Amino acid sequence: MRRSDLTGDDGTWQGLALEVDDRPRPGLCVFGAGRRLLLAQGSRPVLLAVVDADLQEVGFRRTDAYRSFVPPPRADEARALAGSPERWAHRFAGLLAGTPDGPLHDGRWLLRPDPRLLRRRHPGTSHAEQWDTMLVEGHPDGLVDWFHHNSGWEVLPLRPMPDAGDGRVKAYRKQARDGTLPPVLLWWVSGLDCHLILDGHARLAAAIAESVEPPLLELHRALPPDDLAARTQDAVTDYEDALTRFARLRTRHGATVPDGTAQAGPELARRLRDLHTTRRPTWCWPLPGGEPRWHRLAQEAGFTHD
Repeated sequence: MRRSDLTGDDGTWQGLALEVDDRPRPGLCVFGAGRRLLLAQGSRPVLLAVVDADLQEVGFRRTDAYRSFVPPPRADEARALAGSPERWAHRFAGLLAGTPDGPLHDGRWLLRPDPRLLRRRHPGTSHAEQWDTMLVEGHPDGLVDWFHHNSGWEVLPLRPMPDAGDGRVKAYRKQARDGTLPPVLLWWVSGLDCHLILDGHARLAAAIAESVEPPLLELHRALPPDDLAARTQDAVTDYEDALTRFARLRTRHGATVPDGTAQAGPELARRLRDLHTTRRPTWCWPLPGGEPRWHRLAQEAGFTHD
């Protein structure tokens, strides 16, 4: 796997691009059978879901089979990497590359802070109140509500969230107060239109208990290198065509006509930024055995939603 840092116009770090090859199917895989989805980790069903487009919701059941591939961060490591999402992103990238149980497969991915989630907090609300509306509740069954939350910012834990008195949460609460809490690792899944927690359930619970803003890193698919190169060239061609049009106007009407850079330049910068960072839909594999197999798995899991 190849990594490259993404930087903003001002040179600040924006995220980490991952180019993955020789991994045709991930260990943590989304399968589809019509409007029914299965998230499996290896041979273990982790999440069964039914998409209801009419009601704009996704009913789901968790099986408690999910296992994080991230070893618990040590306290000294948390202190050493505190305040550096870039270094944490490289740490998570190394773990993602080395595990057979994660969601990475062939293509280009981004691992980066997601300010869209943090901007959901309304003025006058605490972080705890914010997460009350962002976290998808329900165990083992629940709903992802697209009707009331249609911007894809909900967060679905892959196992029950521990309470504030849990031993792991207590250990992380001090880090939350000290500003050394390691990030929560999220994966955006387009078929659910929400984020799944890959690692950091207890860390998120600690941040909520302390009413502090949890550090977040989001993983999602991005444009592959070939598409990125082709679309980049299209954007550059459009920019050059715009400057050519302005040059013709200047020839006809004189120097009072601008050269076009002030208009076309920002548009080019926006397009290039979007090309490098935009989300691509999550890949979904056909479920072997189709709907009959999904129904068998749902019956075994006690999932009656249809």
